[in-house]
Amino acid sequence: MNALTRQLQLFFNALTFFTRIPAPAWVEFGDEQLNHASRYFPLVGLLVGLVAAGLYGFFTLLFPALIAVLLSTGCTLLLTGGFHEDGLADVCDGFGGGWTPEQTLHIMKDSRLGTYGALGLILVLGLKFASLAAVGDVLIALVVGHVLSRFVAVSLIHTDAYVQLDQLSKVRPLANRMSRNELLIAAAPALLSLFLLPGYSALVLIMALALLRLYLCRLFRRRLGGYTGDCLGAVQQLSEVTIYLVLCLPLAGL
Repeated sequence: MNALTRQLQLFFNALTFFTRIPAPAWVEFGDEQLNHASRYFPLVGLLVGLVAAGLYGFFTLLFPALIAVLLSTGCTLLLTGGFHEDGLADVCDGFGGGWTPEQTLHIMKDSRLGTYGALGLILVLGLKFASLAAVGDVLIALVVGHVLSRFVAVSLIHTDAYVQLDQLSKVRPLANRMSRNELLIAAAPALLSLFLLPGYSALVLIMALALLRLYLCRLFRRRLGGYTGDCLGAVQQLSEVTIYLVLCLPLAGL
C-alpha cells in the first residue's frame, strides 16, 4: 500500500466513524486504521461545516434565518447521527450522577438518557440556535465552528490519558494515542479556518477555547483520570457552542 492510499484509508475510516457517509468498497477498516485516523477528525469537521453552510444558504432562500438555522442543524444531526451530542448527554449524566470514577463511567455507559443529559442537550442546542441566529455571518461561523471544535476535541488524545474502562462503553474513542506529527496534520484545517475571521475575532476565539479546554481537561483528569470517547464528544459540542457565542460578542463577533 503506497502512502497516498494509506492516507485515503485513514480519512475514510474517520469519515465513516463520525458521519453516515459510506466509504468506497476498497477501504479497509480496523482498530489500527481507526487509531491513526484521528488526524483527519478536523477535516471531517470541515466537510460537515461546508454541508451545514450550504444547507443554510439554500434554506435562507425559502425561510427566515432562524428556521434556516434549525433546518441546517437538523440536517447535520442526521449526517453525523447525533454522535457528538450523544457523548455530551452521557458526560452530563455521568458527571451529574456519579461520585466515583467507577460510578461515573457506569452511568456514561448506560444507553438511557437521564435528566442531566436531557438538560445538557437542551441547553447546548438552544444556545447553538440562538447564537447562530444572532451572528453576523452564519456561513463562516458554521465552517469555523465545526472545524475548530473538532480540533480541540482531538487534541486531548495527544495530551491526556485514555481511560481503559471505556473499552466496555458503547462508544469507543477514535484513538487512544496521537503523535506530534498527527496532531500537526489535524491542526492544519483548524488553522486555515481561522483565516476566515478578522484577526481580533480569531485571537479572542483562541483564548476562549484554550480556557475551555484547560477547564475540561482538569475536570476529566480529576473525575476520571483521563478522557473517554464520550468526553471527546462533549468537548466538541461545548467548543462548538463556545465558538458561536464568541462570534456573537460585540467586540469580537463577525
